[in-house]
Amino acid sequence: MRLMPILVLLALMPASPAALAQTTIPKTDLELKASYAPVVKDAAPAVVNIYTKRVVTQRMRSVFDDPFMRDFFGRSPGLNRQRVESSLGSGVIVDPKGIIVTNNHVVENAGEIKVVLADRREFEAEVLLTDAQTDLAILRVETNSDLPFIDFADSDRAEVGDIVLAIGNPFGVGQTVTSGIVSALSRTAASISDYQFFIQTDAAINPGNSGGALVDVNGRLLGVNTAIYSRSGGSNGIGFAIPGNLVRQVVESAAGGERMVRRPWLGLQGTSVDSKVASALGLDRPVGVIVGDIYPKSPGDRAGVREGDVIVAIGDQDIFDAEALRYRPATRRAGDRIDLKLLRDGKQKTVSVKLDYPPEDPPRNETILDGQHPLSGVTIANLSPALAEELGRNPMGSGVVITAVDDTSLGRRYGIQPNLALVQVNGVAIKDVKDVLRAVNTNSRVFVMQLADQNGRVSTLRVGR
Repeated sequence: MRLMPILVLLALMPASPAALAQTTIPKTDLELKASYAPVVKDAAPAVVNIYTKRVVTQRMRSVFDDPFMRDFFGRSPGLNRQRVESSLGSGVIVDPKGIIVTNNHVVENAGEIKVVLADRREFEAEVLLTDAQTDLAILRVETNSDLPFIDFADSDRAEVGDIVLAIGNPFGVGQTVTSGIVSALSRTAASISDYQFFIQTDAAINPGNSGGALVDVNGRLLGVNTAIYSRSGGSNGIGFAIPGNLVRQVVESAAGGERMVRRPWLGLQGTSVDSKVASALGLDRPVGVIVGDIYPKSPGDRAGVREGDVIVAIGDQDIFDAEALRYRPATRRAGDRIDLKLLRDGKQKTVSVKLDYPPEDPPRNETILDGQHPLSGVTIANLSPALAEELGRNPMGSGVVITAVDDTSLGRRYGIQPNLALVQVNGVAIKDVKDVLRAVNTNSRVFVMQLADQNGRVSTLRVGR
């Protein structure tokens, strides 16, 4: 039976009689020897170091970039300079057959990935799946024997005050273990990923810890360390970890052969209840989300949720903000049933929702644009709830969205970025990909576009041909 850590408070200086009465003095050798070492011994071998190399291409300006020269010679081929960037991070083995989870930003665009185990064995790794929305990536290494691994904890059961250990490779100094507690749950203001639902800890997390393990006192994986809140770049006691339940879903997708993660949804959007609304609804505190939009024939719609309902809990988890309407279903499987506890006309009601994936309607019809116009080299697609969920956009939206921009394209040169929606092009209102193809085939000397970001803010871009 594993020895559980015991906190021992030693009197280091004279104290008042009242304080002495609360001080615990170790009375046995067992209490003196209480340690996290058994937990670390079990978990640390499954935490790995990850080293990556990527080739970065920088475009050099040339005389052909001058508009006057372009008029005579056409588009400039450009001059490119390449350099190799190296970076490091951490990862966690979650399957004895060599499945490893880390942060997406650790391996993004990497041409070479090397995994080094705690026992100094080295492996070349391949990427099975990347998920920018959660900032997670799943790797695999080929091995002839089972590797040490960590089982998942149920992160929904974590409580503020629980003891946790952070294991990783900060600053590249080698594997390091720090201890702390869960200092907050359900943090949604960290702005790290689209699924902003994090475990906050005061265990020291520093650069290089990204992708490392946050384990509980039983040595199970409670979360994957992903970021810190810092003004200096070092640990200030506020670190964030992606909850294990969300990590497990991404791992299962990769292990099942998927190249992308599909997440169940409710098909609902709303606004968080503030103190004024809570008072008007007769609530004793701000809690819940007021349903504003319901996607037709979505799981929430089929369950009978109505506009104006206040969802106060999903299962046994209270709902405090709109982010929870995305996060809670996203950790489940399609076909699962969850109970929504809501208020309707001042009365409490519970509805059972059968989860499903968001539909890809209309079909995305991804198209790469070419020609002598500012959208040349840009990939566009019809927006559907499925694509919107992948991109972190409003799933109730429609139209056309930019999914990729070639690095050497005219579009990149004019500052066009993925995940912008095309609202209008040369006076043509954009509803689908066909509208864009029609709009770019004009002879106008001035190209005018309206583009909208994820938050619906519209900007206008004017480019002379």
